[in-house]
Amino acid sequence: MTSNFPPALSRRGFLAGGAAAGAALSLHPAWADTHRAFTLRAAPGRARLAPEPWGQSDVWCYGGIVPGPEIRVRQGDRLRIAVENALNEETTVHWHGLRVPNAMDGVPHLTQAPIAPGETFTYEFDAFDAGTFWYHPHQRSFEQVGRGLYGALIIEEADPPRVDRELVWVLDDWRLTQEAAISDDFGGFHDMSHAGRLGNTVTINGRAPDAVPVRTGERIRLRLINAANARIFALDFRDLAPQVIALDGQPVTPHTPQDPRGWVVIGPAMRVDLMLDMTGAPGETMTITDRFFSDQNFGVVDLAYAETPLRDAPPDWDMALAPNPLPEPDIARARRHEVTFTGGMMGGMVEREMGIASQESMMGGGMMGRMHDGSIWFVNGVAAEGHILDPMLTLERDASHVIAMTNATAFHHPIHLHGHSFRVISRNGAPTAHGEWQDTVLMAPRERVEIAFVADNPGDWMFHCHILEHQAGGMMGVFRVA
Repeated sequence: MTSNFPPALSRRGFLAGGAAAGAALSLHPAWADTHRAFTLRAAPGRARLAPEPWGQSDVWCYGGIVPGPEIRVRQGDRLRIAVENALNEETTVHWHGLRVPNAMDGVPHLTQAPIAPGETFTYEFDAFDAGTFWYHPHQRSFEQVGRGLYGALIIEEADPPRVDRELVWVLDDWRLTQEAAISDDFGGFHDMSHAGRLGNTVTINGRAPDAVPVRTGERIRLRLINAANARIFALDFRDLAPQVIALDGQPVTPHTPQDPRGWVVIGPAMRVDLMLDMTGAPGETMTITDRFFSDQNFGVVDLAYAETPLRDAPPDWDMALAPNPLPEPDIARARRHEVTFTGGMMGGMVEREMGIASQESMMGGGMMGRMHDGSIWFVNGVAAEGHILDPMLTLERDASHVIAMTNATAFHHPIHLHGHSFRVISRNGAPTAHGEWQDTVLMAPRERVEIAFVADNPGDWMFHCHILEHQAGGMMGVFRVA
């Protein structure tokens, strides 16, 4: 097969609409009266990641499909999910963004023994928060996620806002060869020390998408999930003026995207819920474009308007979501903690510019020498090794805490905290407009971000960059809540 397929970021990625252990947190007595049982089987499979004439690709997947089966429940349900491991290596499942008991968090060696080949582990937890979440391995995640092991987990509100239709788009990119095989170069030094594993083919819900049919006047709730190892998306919806109604599953005051150009920026592991009013003319086609890398803009998917409108003007329906039961941090009385991220290529230059002590003075030896022994990224001067970690911070349980984070590197980092959601309260000293709740916050190079939360979920919780190659290269630590 001859083609210029690998640079195929201009090719289109499918989308489908959404389908219709001792708890440390307490649930309202009226909740958890509905038990929902699921089975996920992690195994090798085949999927058509590239459009014809390319054939199917070898993948790893849940339930034989990429993404894995969408798990959809109602807020207050109790989930029981049996995970069967049919891979030739150990695995786990992490329920990203969910406030689960520590033993159910899916971090190998920290919260559970990894699931051995041929074995099954059953996760059980309550759906405290409505919202858009997802699931993926935390064992060698830079390869297991990169080969297709992930899926959407949607927790529906008791009283969702009115829409004409809902879509769930799981975004991903893949590094494919000319034969549409997934490239085997996982964990390479360049990816780990730079921006992570960036692919050459973008998909939505595991396929290069056809045009999405829409109708003038239609209102769509679009749930975006970024399952890519490293790719940050900046989606340009042009004149549609999307309204952000939730970030990382947590409701926020409806607002236009905070990017000054109106783009929807979504880092790895992050989720954004949008309300989209289809305001184009009947028969028109509009392209949603990714513009994060200025020299690599590409069309993600087309919206194709039917000839017959649904209505003449957008509906006048309320967009706001009810808040989830999150404890509000007391900023004035919060304990404060400093976290600084360093390392990576050009890291020493950034540290000098910011007046931060060099890695050499903190760790001894040269950066290149430490890179070759696997220490590439550092959290407060320490590079993590595996998941067997002493806590870097011990947080008093049920107290409010502020984590002041400094990105003293040359690259973006989506920083994720397990077991909790947090308010993003400031960026570079300026208060955020909405004080949004998130579980993964994207930090730009040289940026300082403050987050605040109540540490109400006891246990040892991972805290790491969700560019999976950065995590594997050391940008990971543990917060102990006790």
